[in-house]
Formats: sequence, C-alpha cells, structure tokens
Amino acid sequence: MELDTTDHAILNVLVKNSRLSFREIAKQVHVSVATVLHRVRAMEKAYVIQGYTTRLNYELLGYDVQAIIELRVSNGKLLEVEKRISKHPNVCALYDITGDSDAILVTKFKSRRELDAFVKKIQSYEFVERTYTKLILNLIKEDQVELF
Repeated sequence: MELDTTDHAILNVLVKNSRLSFREIAKQVHVSVATVLHRVRAMEKAYVIQGYTTRLNYELLGYDVQAIIELRVSNGKLLEVEKRISKHPNVCALYDITGDSDAILVTKFKSRRELDAFVKKIQSYEFVERTYTKLILNLIKEDQVELF
C-alpha cells in the first residue's frame, strides 16, 4: 500500500491519541470525515494499522523492575526458542538482532525475584547458550516513530 502525506498525517494523529473520533482527526488533518474513515479502513485492511491500544505507566502498576535480556542461541534453534519465550507475559518485545547476541527481550517484572526466576528459567531451555541481563534504570523515551 502506497501512503501519501494525508495518510501519514492521519497515522501521526492516531499515534498520539487513538481514542479520537474520525471527526476530530479530520479536523486536525484538514480533510473530510469520509476521507479519514476511508483511509483508516484501507490502512487497517492492509495491516498498516494493526490495532489500537492504551499506553500504561507500568511503574504505577507495580512493575518496578524492567530489564533488557540478550540471548545467544545455538544450533540454528533461534526461532524455536523465541517462539517459546514470546509466550511469557512479562516479555514486552522480542527482536532478532545482529552482533554477539541473537535476540533481545524487553521485559517488565514486579520484583527482582520474578526477573531472577525468569532468567533462570530461560537459561534452562535447550539451545540457550547464554543470557546477558541489563536493568533499565530510567525510561527516557518510549514512543512510536512520527511519520514524515
């Protein structure tokens, strides 16, 4: 799907606040409500828009321990290990990467004990050679990319 500047403008408004009505989006983008409706539906159908969500303050919800965990996996079993790890509810993001590690996990836990148990659990998985855990001290920025 080829996106134009109007599509980008609509997406940027949705990224900032996906609860806005089509009327409010149309007003901000300076197009008709019908245009917004048509374009949003087309972007949903093309999977450019994959869903709508709420951004939570995890610290206020008791998830005080956030960590990035790098994995090194052996024998070409990365996808198998990732599939298993991705099902864990404390894993927020999972990326294949290049470099010394094979994958990176972004995780959130209520306590160091939960993090410790999780790391020990994944270290016990067959084909996980090594983990490198880094605690996140402060969240400076965590946003979607603005489209131009």
